[in-house]
Amino acid sequence: MRSGGNKNGKCNGNISSQDQKCAGNSSSGKGCLKVIGLGPGDECLLAPQARVAIEKADAVVGYTGYVKLIPQELLEGREVLSTGMMAEVERCRKAVETALSGRDVVMVCSGDPGIYAMAGLVMELLEAGGLFGKVGFEVIPGIPAFSAAAALLGAPLMHDFASVSLSDLLTPWEKIEKRLEAAAGADFVIAIYNPRSKKRAGHLSEAITILRKYREGSTPVGIVNKAYREGQKVQVLL
Repeated sequence: MRSGGNKNGKCNGNISSQDQKCAGNSSSGKGCLKVIGLGPGDECLLAPQARVAIEKADAVVGYTGYVKLIPQELLEGREVLSTGMMAEVERCRKAVETALSGRDVVMVCSGDPGIYAMAGLVMELLEAGGLFGKVGFEVIPGIPAFSAAAALLGAPLMHDFASVSLSDLLTPWEKIEKRLEAAAGADFVIAIYNPRSKKRAGHLSEAITILRKYREGSTPVGIVNKAYREGQKVQVLL
């Protein structure tokens, strides 16, 4: 793996070797699809390379709530294709189809696009359709939610840690329980994503029951809501 950058310290949109897959696509009539991470939500934490990708895009695709995190001036002059929650496959297909039409597209995700986000699903659709050679493709990283939350809490991830999502939409709850057991038993600091929803009201309490078997009652717990967004809340419970 090589690192990128330039001597001027400015982002020119061609930092990574992957980006060459999208270079020159407009002149060849081939579209480009970039899956980008917006970070935790604050404009100041939008990575320069992701910003450049939006500026170069013809169309922006994403969940409505995430599209709202993009500065309005970056959306001007670009087609915006958004969907509500629970429409991930539809959203990814829209992005792929738009890129196949010869346009440059960004699929936006919160945090990092490869962590509980859309990069994997987009790649599955491209592979299933044999489309990797027909559109340019790139994944552009962003600041993940656990990094943003950790910064607000201090430095809880200084050593080995594990990340576990409590969403059983794609992973059976029995497997999630095993992952919690393994992570807690190995004494990892654990970052928990998707702690609860209307349909999963009891999963968090079940997870806490598992963790209590391996943690003392004095173990600190950090809770972060809406990191670096309006309504942010940070709590540390001892």
